[in-house]
Amino acid sequence: MANVSVAAEWQLLYNRYYRKPEIYQMRWKHVDLSRNKVACASFGGPIAVIRDDSKIVQLYAESALRKLRIFNSAGILLSETVWKHPGGRLIGMSWSDDQTLICIVQDGTIYRYNIHAELIEPNMTMGKECFEQNVVECVFWGNGVVCLTEGGQLFCISDFKTMKPYKLADVPGLTEDDLLQPTCLAVREPQYTMSGNVEVLVAVGDDIFVVDEDEAQTIRFDEPSVEDSEMQNDDYGNLIGPVQKMIVSPNGKFLTLFTHDGRIVVVGMETKHIAIDYSCESALPPQQMAWCGMDSVLLYWDEDLMMVGPLGEPVHYFYDEPVILIPECDGVRILSNTSLEFLQRVPDSTESIFKIGSTSPAALLYDALDHFDRRSAKADENLRLIRSSLSEAVESCIDAAGHEFDVTRQRALLRAASYGQAFSCNFQRDRVQETCRTLRVLNAVRDPNIGIPLSIQQYKLLTAMVLISRLINAHSHLLALRISEYLGMNKEVVIMHWACAKITASQSTPDAHLLEILLDKLQLCKGISYAAVATHADNCGRRKLAAMLVEHEPRSTKQVPLLLSIGEEDTALVKATESGDTDLVYLVIFHIWQKRPPLEFFAMIQGRVLARDLFVAYARCHKHEFLKDFFLSTGQIHEVAFLLWKESWDMGKNPMASKGSPLHGPRIKLIEKASNLFSQTKEHTFESKAAEEHAKLLRIQHELEASTKQAIFVDSSINDTIRTCIVLRNNRAAAKVKSEFKVSDKRWYFLKAFALATIKDWEALEKFSKEKRPPTGFRPFVEACIDADEKAEALKYIPKLSDLGERGEAYARIGMAKEAADAAAQANDGGELLERFRKTFSQNAIFDTLKMPFQGVS
Repeated sequence: MANVSVAAEWQLLYNRYYRKPEIYQMRWKHVDLSRNKVACASFGGPIAVIRDDSKIVQLYAESALRKLRIFNSAGILLSETVWKHPGGRLIGMSWSDDQTLICIVQDGTIYRYNIHAELIEPNMTMGKECFEQNVVECVFWGNGVVCLTEGGQLFCISDFKTMKPYKLADVPGLTEDDLLQPTCLAVREPQYTMSGNVEVLVAVGDDIFVVDEDEAQTIRFDEPSVEDSEMQNDDYGNLIGPVQKMIVSPNGKFLTLFTHDGRIVVVGMETKHIAIDYSCESALPPQQMAWCGMDSVLLYWDEDLMMVGPLGEPVHYFYDEPVILIPECDGVRILSNTSLEFLQRVPDSTESIFKIGSTSPAALLYDALDHFDRRSAKADENLRLIRSSLSEAVESCIDAAGHEFDVTRQRALLRAASYGQAFSCNFQRDRVQETCRTLRVLNAVRDPNIGIPLSIQQYKLLTAMVLISRLINAHSHLLALRISEYLGMNKEVVIMHWACAKITASQSTPDAHLLEILLDKLQLCKGISYAAVATHADNCGRRKLAAMLVEHEPRSTKQVPLLLSIGEEDTALVKATESGDTDLVYLVIFHIWQKRPPLEFFAMIQGRVLARDLFVAYARCHKHEFLKDFFLSTGQIHEVAFLLWKESWDMGKNPMASKGSPLHGPRIKLIEKASNLFSQTKEHTFESKAAEEHAKLLRIQHELEASTKQAIFVDSSINDTIRTCIVLRNNRAAAKVKSEFKVSDKRWYFLKAFALATIKDWEALEKFSKEKRPPTGFRPFVEACIDADEKAEALKYIPKLSDLGERGEAYARIGMAKEAADAAAQANDGGELLERFRKTFSQNAIFDTLKMPFQGVS
């Protein structure tokens, strides 16, 4: 009998059964749908209600102020606000995919509300043309809208996230003829079009236009399908004619038309074939049309809801109150003043079990459980009959339980599945547990206080993550947390949203007490972002609370930027340096550098070694003047001196600092200033003296360049300066440099000898060698001549070398083997030099003649 009572509620449309269970008795009071504009969100979402200002209605005890009220699907008031926006009449409103209420008024202004009736700023607009022409009609889809203006122009927003309106192509005739107006509009969503752009179907006169951004094309649906050709008329020249109402199927493949002569026609968008052609009793267009899944079409007139399928007679449902049709992916929710029903095709699994007279394995298994509960032997007989199909029967019971809204029936079907599973060895054991888990979640959100009547198909399409997101947006945090824990999902999103909502709602709660409440919940989730909650607290004006919260953030990369944003620079510097992350330290340094006076900034970083060193490293490359101020403020005078010295070198690299440039003067002054600063510290006496001599040398070199008009002296060494003077035959200047820098006689002889050899002034070189006995001997003269490749000149000085080893080396270098051998033989070095020469001159017979005597000596 139970099977009979279940199936008795079904309606048969040709060969398909439909059911219409009541989901809720509406909890609201004094809400008349006929007096209001209503927007219902899909997937069991909220219902927005506002008095329709286009109708003359009688006000009873209610206020004259229009209120936007938001209810859940059970009619429980969630929020409300007074509607006091300018812009003219409210043309249309709808819920977007993220449950934002989109309201469009006459001048094209878009007002957005969240589920708590809070206005989302800023307000948007459909554009200047909509403002000038006025919007007369809106057609919404999941996340976009198309608006028609009084001038016959179409404007579209394809994504409410970007809110960028654009104009569609003009429909032929509409913009030229003010009297010609579209009879109806429909939208084909971008995801179902070949171009990937939205397509708007516009019925104008006898034509239907497909309009996109680029063009408007007419389409005709005049070709009957093969299977329906016997049922249709022979003359298809003007099959469709003027259309009064049309809608697109959920998958975008079919178009439902209600024609001027009262026919409901369903045609394929791609094939252009007619799938349904049914003549209604009245040519009056229906108030609403909606697809019931992909199986049938609903048409609603006052008190009459008609369901039409491809074949067979339509099914009628009668209502004595107004209703709203809310299409879903697997059916239609029917909202009335007093109840919410769900019309859907009976699932195949449910039909196989509860259909009157069914003998399917699932029906026999369900019946076997009933006999088992009554301790009847018929239970075993049923199981024997379906033993080969037991797994199929168990699966059908599980599937049917998932599609049920009645908890008692869910439990009975799952018990039947578990009963059959005990006798099946090849069935997946976790299917029952998985369905139980899903149904527990669905039953929890279907509770009237939550009011989200999801079917199992809608739940799978929506996903658990999105469901949890919608719950926390509705401030059902406890249920969202329990579902997250039950499904093993991350709880962080729920707890963080709760914490932010708690801060917003607790403006009068002291910071310390509120922090204790927050930490009690935030600590439930490891790795939660305290910084994000602290950011929200700061945005709410609770800066002290934000500082207290951010102390618990373990990740420095999130903690430090937030501390800077709330003005806690000292703490941010401490945390950044403790983390050792140089990028974070630089972030804090640059932030404080811009916000604080220099002396205060210097004091802050002086005590932090890492921050100080990083600042110094950066400033050495980019901010010398600022770095000088830092060193002076911290008493590091020698560092300032080093900077000045470096600046003088950098100035010397300037291309303008050549050829007697005036830049040499400032360079010298910088070095002299550095010398003075070095002299103020006992530890840098050497640097002071070096800087002083550097300045003196630069000054002399600058004078030499000015007098010789040759830019070859500056930044050369003392040796090079002397050598260059001698090469230029400016012996007085060379002598002056020698005297100024106390160049030793030994170095002087080397420098002068090589300089004279460079210019090949052998006469001067010889004269120089005879001025007095050279303190270095004649070695510099020999070296200079040999380097200049002048053997003859070298022979003037080699015999004067007192060291026999040096004399032998000199002879060897100019290729005089005999003289080298003689000198080596006379040298008192144990024969090492002679042996080395022998290897060098291995082909020379002279060393062979010296071999025996040398061996005899040794």
